[in-house]
Amino acid sequence: MGAFSIWHWLIVLVVVLVLFGGGGKISRLMGDFGKGLKSFKKGMKEEDGEADATEEPKTLKSESAKATDQASDKDKAAS
Repeated sequence: MGAFSIWHWLIVLVVVLVLFGGGGKISRLMGDFGKGLKSFKKGMKEEDGEADATEEPKTLKSESAKATDQASDKDKAAS
């Protein structure tokens, strides 16, 4: 049996049977993984679409910009 003992060959045999055993385990596993990715991407698109449709973008003004706006409003009122 070469340089490997019987235990090495048994471990290799078990790994091969688990990975390539009957029933197409790897193909089913990868198919489920692909379906999960598609579902995730679809969910992300739906979430983005809902956010765009229902919420208006909000702009943040700094404190100095607010003070400038208030000052210009007072100047307009005084004129």
